[in-house]
Amino acid sequence: QVQLVESGGGLVQAGGSLRLSCAASGRTFSSYTMGWFRQAPGKEREFVAAISWSGSMTFYADSVKGRFTVSRDNAKNTVYLQMNSLKPEDTAVYSCAATYRWSAVGLHYDYWGQGTQVTVSS
Repeated sequence: QVQLVESGGGLVQAGGSLRLSCAASGRTFSSYTMGWFRQAPGKEREFVAAISWSGSMTFYADSVKGRFTVSRDNAKNTVYLQMNSLKPEDTAVYSCAATYRWSAVGLHYDYWGQGTQVTVSS
C-alpha cells in the first residue's frame, strides 16, 4: 500500500512557475507508475502527466506538453511536477496517483493523494 501527500501548490501569476511534490510512503514506491491529475471547479478530473517506475518514460497531456515536466527521485520516494508558463486555465486541484499499469486513465490508478490547490491569476 502507498500513501501519497502532495505539496507545493499556491497562487501564482500567469507566466509564472510552481513545482509540486508528491511524497510517498511504502517500500514499493519505485515499482509504481506515478501520475498527476487535476480537477478544476465544475469540470471532470483530467490527466496531466505520468512517469514510469524507472523514470525512463514520461507522457503528457497535450494541454501541458512543453510547459510541464514530471520527474521522480526513487531514493526520496518523491515525484515532482515542474510547471512553467502557467496559464489561468491551469487553475485546479492537482493530485498525484500510483498504479502498476502504464496509463493515463484515472480509473487505472489505485492510490491517490489528497490534492494541492494551484491558482493562476491573470
